[in-house]
Amino acid sequence: MTSAREIMTAGVECVGLEESVVLAAKKMAELGVGALPICGGDNKLRGMLTDRDIVLKVLAREREPAATKAGELAQGEVVAIDVDDDTHHILRTMTAHKVRRLPVIDGNDLVGMVALADVARDLPDAQVGDLLAALSTD
Repeated sequence: MTSAREIMTAGVECVGLEESVVLAAKKMAELGVGALPICGGDNKLRGMLTDRDIVLKVLAREREPAATKAGELAQGEVVAIDVDDDTHHILRTMTAHKVRRLPVIDGNDLVGMVALADVARDLPDAQVGDLLAALSTD
């Protein structure tokens, strides 16, 4: 069975808790990604920030992006997977939490990111279809 270690994108960049949403958006644009992990000064994972979060929680509410800190948008329990988790566990986690991207941790260290496309390449088409259907419903 394929593990997260084998399909993840390594070398993930974080946005700091105290960094502005503007800086986070610039990092996303530079990296060509739609989400960044939010990390504390100790580089410990504190949450995820998505482009959708920026639009719905900052812009749509007319908050000032330069004054809004990434950490203000980190909420609830951080959903992550272990570097040795297999694709079936990853699939179940994505489905249960309705997320398309999962940070990958090794112990307490953030080591990568697994996206829906990474998992889809390793699963039978029927399971990919089920995952897409589950993520597309409210």
